[in-house]
Amino acid sequence: MNIRPSILCPIDYSDASAAALRCAAAIAEHFFTRLIVLSVEDPLLTTAMNLETGVVWTPEVSEKDITSFVSKVFGDGSAAQAMCEYEAAVGKPAVEILRVARERSCDLIVMSSHGQTGARKLFFGSTTERVLRETTVPVLITPPTNPEWVHIEEAGQFLGRIVVPVDLSPASAYQTRIAGGLAEALSLPVVLLHIIEPVRNRVFARNPTALESNRRVAAEKGLDALLAIMPPKVRPTTEALIISGEPAEEAARVIRERHAGFVVMGLHGSPLLGPRMGSVTYRMLCLSPALVLAIPPRLTGTTHRRADSSAAACPDHLPA
Repeated sequence: MNIRPSILCPIDYSDASAAALRCAAAIAEHFFTRLIVLSVEDPLLTTAMNLETGVVWTPEVSEKDITSFVSKVFGDGSAAQAMCEYEAAVGKPAVEILRVARERSCDLIVMSSHGQTGARKLFFGSTTERVLRETTVPVLITPPTNPEWVHIEEAGQFLGRIVVPVDLSPASAYQTRIAGGLAEALSLPVVLLHIIEPVRNRVFARNPTALESNRRVAAEKGLDALLAIMPPKVRPTTEALIISGEPAEEAARVIRERHAGFVVMGLHGSPLLGPRMGSVTYRMLCLSPALVLAIPPRLTGTTHRRADSSAAACPDHLPA
């Protein structure tokens, strides 16, 4: 049975989540997907409401708020409003976001890097990092400002270029193919970026000059291999860049200096950094105002079919 592709957009009724919702709607409209708008309520807040009003909270209570918010963002009777489906949950935001994404077979999660503060604040911050660590589908993290474009076809005019930070592990090829497809679809130049991290182990740092030279040679070969898998139309406008320093800080600096509005990052594991490099991605999100598409490891085995399906929002499925 074919399942219509779907996008999940968690909101907390802030201006930042309104920006995420506009971005999600533009993607959903382009790919003719479902758009599921999710609100996650704090259990303590719903309990307090029940005690104060004597009315037991139900999902319908939040769905009315979601409907009102969507109407405010898009206007009554808009095409974007018509394609939205509403979902309300109570619990820990990251857990609920991942649960709904799994149960509703979502192909992409779109959420803001910032939320509102106060009693109804959502999950952005530590919850965003947890989603990045545990997601099995791509996550598009949006900056807190509203996008200047409302249709995918207009996005390329404002995004400038795509930065692709790669660690040259086997997963980098999948990440590069996705970035290449997006660059081709949006007519954007690409920066393939590899950051050589400082060596902190004294055993490996006894001859730093030779080590640095060897690492740079290996990085050049790795970037050449990735450049070769870029689409032919994208390859001439792709820059291969190698720099040294702390990954998040240096990536953010390159994004600013190259005026890049879009970043494609991998979320694979590392023996040194743990099962998922969500903390590096989230640190970069805090330092950069760009859109960030975070890509989890490609699924294999019995879930391989699902992995191919979840790529509906990724460039393998984008038109040239």
